[in-house]
Amino acid sequence: MIEKHIVLEDIDPVVFYGVGNAHMQMVKALFPKLRIVARDNVIRVLGDEEQMAAFEESAEKMRQHVLKFNSLTEEDILDIIKGKRTHDEVPDGVVCYSTSGRPIKARTENQQKLIDAYNDNDMVFAVGPAGTGKTYLSIALAVRALKEKTAKKIILSRPAVEAGEKLGFLPGDMKDKIDPYLQPLYDALEDMIPQVKLQDMMEKHIIQIAPLAFMRGRTLSDAVVILDEAQNTTPAQLRMFLTRMGWNTKMIITGDTSQIDLPKTQKSGLIEALHILSTVEGIGVVNLNQKDIVRHKLVTRIVNAYEDYDKEREQQ
Repeated sequence: MIEKHIVLEDIDPVVFYGVGNAHMQMVKALFPKLRIVARDNVIRVLGDEEQMAAFEESAEKMRQHVLKFNSLTEEDILDIIKGKRTHDEVPDGVVCYSTSGRPIKARTENQQKLIDAYNDNDMVFAVGPAGTGKTYLSIALAVRALKEKTAKKIILSRPAVEAGEKLGFLPGDMKDKIDPYLQPLYDALEDMIPQVKLQDMMEKHIIQIAPLAFMRGRTLSDAVVILDEAQNTTPAQLRMFLTRMGWNTKMIITGDTSQIDLPKTQKSGLIEALHILSTVEGIGVVNLNQKDIVRHKLVTRIVNAYEDYDKEREQQ
């Protein structure tokens, strides 16, 4: 009789154990010579040495499955324990999986160009109108890097620029005032990482979300760093951000040059950076357009209508 402890790292134990511990009950029935007790993210196993080795191998395959797909079914467990292949042969183009098990991948040609640019460069500018998946796909790439351990942390940032409202009039302390500006980043992360695991990663600063102003003075290494809504940075702010880049770091800068909320007298840092850096080696620039919009079909029509209106005004 031997005893071992198996730690479920990098995954949400609830997904592994199943609703009402259904998965663990099934596993216990498949390994009758073992006494298995699961608590938090630790599984305590006592029993026959031969079955122990088989259980350890199956548990690790199950953990890898949950890490990759954010899901685990009874069919998956049976396949793993019987040595059969599950659907863990990742289809071409899948970046990662949502918490519901939905594959996240490029849905348009330009979205695929964004993925390719990320793979080929250390810094990428993704520019395009609302709804083209710039931020969502960028965060998916960052989550993949974290899971594959090619990065140790994800750092997400946005300039806290008001779109018509004044920050000072919002209720609460500084965090309460700033969080609404960062909510789109939280939303994307919650779609890809189970809530309990996401909270744990944020508490351990594996995932960091902060306004752009908090980046000054930092050196960002071993990370995927995403700056969202970069059209609302000043040239000085964006220059400061880009020079935070450390070793083994990838940066993705997203923005929509048609939705600049800066004062009319203030130049956008994104527009200036695209002009200055577009030919620099190691920097990729991807332009998305109306054909890449993956939100409600009305969003495409709205974007087109506003573009026509802007052209009419320019001609007057």
